[in-house]
Order: sequence, then C-alpha cells, then structure tokens
Amino acid sequence: MLLIHCPYCKEKRPEIEFAYAGEAHIVRPDAIAQSEMTDEEWSKFMFIRNNFRGEHAERWWHNAGCNMFFNAIRNTKTDKFVMTYKMGENRPTKTQIEAAKK
Repeated sequence: MLLIHCPYCKEKRPEIEFAYAGEAHIVRPDAIAQSEMTDEEWSKFMFIRNNFRGEHAERWWHNAGCNMFFNAIRNTKTDKFVMTYKMGENRPTKTQIEAAKK
C-alpha cells in the first residue's frame, strides 16, 4: 500500500484517503484575459497539461482525512512521493527536491 504524507495532518496515510487533483501551480487567467481567449486557447488551458516522465508537481486532496488540498512532487516513473507541501507555498527548487530525496 502506498502511504502519502499530508502536510496538514503531519502524518502518512493510506493512498485510498487521497484523490489526485491535477497538475500543480496552474495559474487561472483573470476575467479579462479569459474574455479575450479564443475557444481553442481556453480549451488548451482547461485540458492540456504537462505529462512529465519523472518528478512532477501535482495537486492532491486529502478527501477522507482533513479535507485539505496540498501539492506534491511525485516521480511518475516510480510512483514515489518525493515531498509534499501546503497550498500557497512556492514550488520547491531542484536543490530542495534533491535534499528531500535523502
């Protein structure tokens, strides 16, 4: 069973308590920018995401626990969570990610 560390609960919990919520750090265009986007541009924003092989920043939801969303760096090749961090925190640097692996 995969265990995921929740940065709010401060503990590792079984993966069945969590739900994947998409790529992290996607900035939604403001209302003016949205109104100026073509249908193709809006569709691309809504549905096209990076699909990295390796370490990837993702958003997760602890739906069966504290009900909070958080971000994680997860290796998509190994399915290993390298680190998790609270929403609103900056994306970790490569140095921080490497340090978390140790």
